[in-house]
Amino acid sequence: MLLSPRFRFLYVHIAKTGGTSVRAALQRVRWRDPWYWLMVPCHRLSHLTGHRLGTKFPRHAKAVAAREMLPRELYDSLFKFAFVRNPWDLQVSSFHHIRRERPHILGGHDDFGGFLRWKLDPQRPYQFHLDTSIERQSDYLVDLHGNLIVDFVGRYEHLQADFAEACRRIGIRCPELPHRRRANDRDRDYRSYYTDHTAALVAAHFAADIERFGYRFDAPDGA
Repeated sequence: MLLSPRFRFLYVHIAKTGGTSVRAALQRVRWRDPWYWLMVPCHRLSHLTGHRLGTKFPRHAKAVAAREMLPRELYDSLFKFAFVRNPWDLQVSSFHHIRRERPHILGGHDDFGGFLRWKLDPQRPYQFHLDTSIERQSDYLVDLHGNLIVDFVGRYEHLQADFAEACRRIGIRCPELPHRRRANDRDRDYRSYYTDHTAALVAAHFAADIERFGYRFDAPDGA
């Protein structure tokens, strides 16, 4: 999550949706925010106290955390935005990321289908701290009653155009999106990874995202 009091925006970073590139682009804007330079030493001090001061939101904090912790008038005045991604594509991306950078948490399941069945097994212990992509994307953007509490939801499938729209609404010149953490171990369409069974597993687990954002398995360019 990125907060800029001067430029009045709050970016909710959902994992595997181009967020590292978005954060890198917006970081340059934050350097021009005088509040940022106060937040840095406060965060360091908070670290020394075991983060009991709560001066910085975690990278993948949900919007509801900001709404509960910030003064309501400040939260309401911010332009709040995020990006989402086709759930079937996101799970393929997550699998490659884990296999590449944290293979020890694959649970012995080196193929995508086996890993997905294990990951979405309701009997498996919850392991959000290991794989954030098991979370529903919509949960990052709603309050405790399921109401959307952000102003703009862009799509990974149209990342550049939707990021430009977010910058326009913030009121800043749109910086170039750097290509951060681009994967080079995917050489085929996400749909080829699935069987009917594993596609149905994703459809069931992420039904709330599919309904809210209108994604379909056979729509690689978004809804």
